[in-house]
Amino acid sequence: MATREQDIVAVIKEQIERFGAAVTVTNVGTVIEVGDGIARIHGLGQVAYNELIQFPHDITGVALNLEEDNVGAVILGDYSKIKEGDEVKATGRVVEVPVGEALIGRVVDPLGRPLDGKGPIKAEKTRPVERVAPDVTKRSPVDTPVMTGIKAIDSMIPIGRGQRELIIGDRFTGKSAIVLDTIIAQKGQKMICIYVAIGQKTSKVAQAIAMLEKYGAMEYTIVVEADASDPAPLQYIAPYAGCAMGEEFMEQGKDALILYDDLYKHAWAYRQLSLLLRRPPGREAYPGDIFYLHSRLLERAAKLAPKYGGGSLTALPIIETQLGDISAYIPTNVISITDGQIYLEPDLFNAGIRPAINVGLSVSRVGGSAQRKAMRQVAGRLRLELAQFRELEAFAKFGSEELDKATRDQLERGRRITEVLKQPTQSPMSLGKQATILYAVTNGHLDDVPVEKVISWEEGLHRFMERNHPEIEKKINAEFEIKPETENLLKAAITEYKKQAATA
Repeated sequence: MATREQDIVAVIKEQIERFGAAVTVTNVGTVIEVGDGIARIHGLGQVAYNELIQFPHDITGVALNLEEDNVGAVILGDYSKIKEGDEVKATGRVVEVPVGEALIGRVVDPLGRPLDGKGPIKAEKTRPVERVAPDVTKRSPVDTPVMTGIKAIDSMIPIGRGQRELIIGDRFTGKSAIVLDTIIAQKGQKMICIYVAIGQKTSKVAQAIAMLEKYGAMEYTIVVEADASDPAPLQYIAPYAGCAMGEEFMEQGKDALILYDDLYKHAWAYRQLSLLLRRPPGREAYPGDIFYLHSRLLERAAKLAPKYGGGSLTALPIIETQLGDISAYIPTNVISITDGQIYLEPDLFNAGIRPAINVGLSVSRVGGSAQRKAMRQVAGRLRLELAQFRELEAFAKFGSEELDKATRDQLERGRRITEVLKQPTQSPMSLGKQATILYAVTNGHLDDVPVEKVISWEEGLHRFMERNHPEIEKKINAEFEIKPETENLLKAAITEYKKQAATA
C-alpha cells in the first residue's frame, strides 16, 4: 500500500514539475527517396495537400501526392543537397507569395524572392498561390475595354476587363510582342500588369524587361520569372503565384492584367512532375487532371461586382502551337476555357502582315460588349469586309480579268484595310488615332491611294491631325464616341489632308 502511495506521490510531483511547460508537436518525416526535384517521405501523417514542407539547408517543398504509406513532394530549390534519411517537417502552411504595392516594378521568382538585385521586398501581406475562383454571384458583366493600342485587336477582337483571351500561334509569329505592346499601352490607364514568364530563355526574358524599362512600363508592372533553367516545380507554381499577386489588386477594387507566357511550357512542367510522382499518364503522357490545371488558373480572372469592390483581373494566356495545329490537346483545352482567341498565322507573318492575325479563326466572345462606341462606329464593317476579302483573294488568284467591278472594288478596299491594320511593334495608338484612320479607310477615303503608299499616307495623316486638329483626337478619347459634330470635323480634316497630300 505504501508503495502505491509513493508511486502516486511521484506522479503528482512529476506533473507539478512539468506544469506550464510548452508542449510542441511537430509533424516529422524521413526522406526515403530523392531525385529529379522529387522527394518521397515516410511519416508526415498529418500533412495536407499543397502544404509547405521544410527540408534541411533551408530548402522548401510542396506535398502533392498523399499516398497510404508515403508523401510525394516537389522540391522548390536545389534538390542535390537533400539525401535519403534527412529529417523533414510539415509547416502547417500552404504555398504563399508576398503581394501588394511593394512588388510593383520588381522582378521576382515564383516564391516572391527578388531577382533584380534591388534589395529585399518589404511586402506586408502574403496570399496562398492556390485559391477557388470567385463564383458567379460575385462577378459582373464585362463592360470596360482593355485598350491594347493595336488597331487589329481593338477594332475586331476587342478585350474587356475581366476577360480571358488566348493568344495562340507558332514560334516566331509575334505572340510575346502583342502582350508586351499591350503592357506598354497601359501607361496612364490605371492598370497594373503582371508578366509571368514560364520556361522562357533567360535572354528573352531579359530583353522583355529591358524593353518595358525603356518605355517606362515597369512603373506599373510585376515580372514573375521561372525561366528554362529553373526546376519544373518553380515553373509549375509560377502562373498561380502571378495570379495571386493580381487577385490582391482586384480585391482592392483596382484593375490588373496578367499575361502568361506561355501555358504550353507550364503543361510540360506539370507533366514532368506528374510522371516523376508516378501518376498514371493519359493522352500524350499528360496526367488526367491537365484540364483542371489550367481551368482553375484561368477561372480566377474576373470582373467583380460593385459590392465586392468592382476590381478586375484580365488574363492573356499564350499557347505555342506546333506547325499551326490548334486542334492539339493543350490548345483545344485552353481554347475551351477562355473567352476567345487571337490566332497568329505563320503565312501572314512571313508575308509581312504584322500583327499576323487570322481574322477567320480569331474571336472575342465578350469583348464586343466592352468595346468603345467610337470603335464600334468605325469598325462595324471592318471584320466582315476583311473576311470577305480573304475569301475573294483566293478566287482572284485564278484570274482577276474576269471579275466584275464590284468584286474588284471589294478586293482593292480589302488590300487597303490590310495595309492600314499593319502596325510596327512598340507603337501603341490611342482610341482617337485608331478611330481616325479606321474611319478614313472604311468610308472610302483611301480608295484612290495606291496600296504601296497607304502606310506613309497614314503616318502623314496622324502628323497632320496632331499639328492642325489635335482637338478631334482629344474629343474622341474623352467622349469614347464619334458624335455628329465630331464626325463633320473629322471628315473635313481628312478632306483637307487629302488635298494637301495631292499637291505635295
